[in-house]
Amino acid sequence: MQIIFWLSLILILHSFIFYPVSLAVFNKIFSKEKLNKELKEYPNISFIIAAHNEEKVIKKKLENAISLNYDSSKLEIIVASDNSDDNTNQIVEEFIAEHQGKDIPKLKLYIVKDRKGKTNAQNEAVRTANGEIIAFSDANTIWEEDSLKKLISGFEDQSIGYICGGLQYVNDYDNITAESESTYWNYDLKMREWESNIASVTAGNGAIYAIRKSDYEDLKPIRCHDGTMPTVMVLKGKKARYQKEAIAYEKAGENTGDEFKRKVRMFRGLPWNIFERFSKYNPFKTGWFSYFYFSHRTLRYSLYLLHLFLLVSNFYLWNQHWIYNLALIGQVSFYLLAFIGAVTKLKSKLFYLPYFYTMTITAQLIAVIKSFLGKNKAVWDKAESTR
Repeated sequence: MQIIFWLSLILILHSFIFYPVSLAVFNKIFSKEKLNKELKEYPNISFIIAAHNEEKVIKKKLENAISLNYDSSKLEIIVASDNSDDNTNQIVEEFIAEHQGKDIPKLKLYIVKDRKGKTNAQNEAVRTANGEIIAFSDANTIWEEDSLKKLISGFEDQSIGYICGGLQYVNDYDNITAESESTYWNYDLKMREWESNIASVTAGNGAIYAIRKSDYEDLKPIRCHDGTMPTVMVLKGKKARYQKEAIAYEKAGENTGDEFKRKVRMFRGLPWNIFERFSKYNPFKTGWFSYFYFSHRTLRYSLYLLHLFLLVSNFYLWNQHWIYNLALIGQVSFYLLAFIGAVTKLKSKLFYLPYFYTMTITAQLIAVIKSFLGKNKAVWDKAESTR
């Protein structure tokens, strides 16, 4: 039990403390040249917006897309509607008709007849795309005017196959659910920046990213681009980079129910995605990425298990040494603070950060159970509070 206790504790601490510290040090020593910010020539771009029942936000998204600072003759915008059964398709068709003949990018609506989820809709839409570079975004995401240029300028380097931008949350920060997500997200973005400076990021985000069409691979509908495409690129011998100056905005979930469902959906690939493409852990093949992925992804995806092992072994070791007694008191106190945060919604980091963290590892556990029961699906309903 002592081995289980100490190994679990060390791995948790490595994920949140030792790994970020090591990254900060390695970034000072091994950081490479920053990504290109200027385009020598404009490649043809296909801008794909995956959508299912997005009538509330799709028009605003299209207005944002056509206003991007990019040569309109080299940009096509494709709405990949995943069998929407609200007014999404009608709104897109009306928008296209209203803007016909204007000096704007080409607009297309691609309707997926059988709803199989976002990833499948993206797979199908890419086959219809004409661009050399495929940019992806969500229907509820707003890009800054120059974000497309900044995002794809890095592709001047032929060794790069994937680039993600910087997503920022724009909620009212009196909302503790949104503030907790934003706090964690900003911490995670700093690690992605360091990973990118040294070699490649281990994950992107679905709001703003781009891939060379020649490097694109269809993924299983149950998988998502965010967590898989960087690995795909690295195993192809390409780099997956982060361009923090390509900025997009969206709302984080503002109620715990929405945020919890979103996290369960995010973790729906567990535990299988840890073992897929196992050569990613081979440092002779993937270099720095193997260390990055194990520390930043594998350990994070295993937190539910590590915390379970830590708690159970700690109960067993009670009264064997004062260190174990102190550790158990600390663990129980942490979960008590999380419980108080869940019940009271007190706007204090003392309560809402433990609550948010506990909610995240609980979502992992639920996702794993659903995976083993065959109940995880490629389709999901959006979180209304993010619209």
